[in-house]
Amino acid sequence: MKLRLHSNSLRLRLSQSEVAELGESGMVEENLRFAPGQALRYSVECSEVTEPRTTFEENFIRVKLPRTEVKQWIETDQTGIEATQGPLRVTVEKDFKCLHRDSPEDSDSFPNPMT
Repeated sequence: MKLRLHSNSLRLRLSQSEVAELGESGMVEENLRFAPGQALRYSVECSEVTEPRTTFEENFIRVKLPRTEVKQWIETDQTGIEATQGPLRVTVEKDFKCLHRDSPEDSDSFPNPMT
């Protein structure tokens, strides 16, 4: 899962296997280790919420999405789910292959619809 932070926006891009895992288990989680005992954890979760919710507590960014929206996103060609929560804009997207170069990082990415 790729995490991008810019100003007041948070973008998470999920590979094909991560989208499948989200559909099967209801959650995908990663962490970024800075040093022993220091990490930033982040997750995307299916939840009983009625609208997307994002929390940040104890170095853990948790994005909770309504189950019905996740199901539709997974089963269709819908690119992403977007939400605004106060000053924060959150986007959860399918990760598409890069158009400009081949990368081993793209091996599990979705085919780019622009090709």
